Amino acid sequence: MKAREARAAWRPGEAPLAYPARIARGRDRRYLVRFPDLPEALTDGGDPAEALREAADCLGEALMSRIADREDIPPPSPPRRGERLVAPDPTVALKTAIHRIARARGLTAAALARALGIDHKEARRILDPHHPTKQGRLAETLAALGYDVLVGVRAREAA
Repeated sequence: MKAREARAAWRPGEAPLAYPARIARGRDRRYLVRFPDLPEALTDGGDPAEALREAADCLGEALMSRIADREDIPPPSPPRRGERLVAPDPTVALKTAIHRIARARGLTAAALARALGIDHKEARRILDPHHPTKQGRLAETLAALGYDVLVGVRAREAA
């Protein structure tokens, strides 16, 4: 088992949902971005800044794909030397947190609906990564599950 796979399970609230990314210049002179925790997430850009912008979108797509496929989502590992933290869109981050909590608790859409006092259709929409659920509704869902949503802002690292 790899060291990254051996780490303890992610618990919401312990760290922001930002994944380490490695940026390397390829032979074609483009900058390739890889996410060690999500091997399917690969993208590139003409320069480091473009590659990082593309990386956030790529990360969101990889997370939404795992949610749609009902797959586990690994916790973000601590960044290693030379890696950059990349965060997905806030809505994707909230849906990812809900997905991980629901899987950890074995909650189905029906169980989530009962817990929230909503109809089954709305619960399915909350769990659907491609449904444009409002962030306020996602925060309410997390609150009902016993979690607070914290928003953070930090200065960007130089590209």
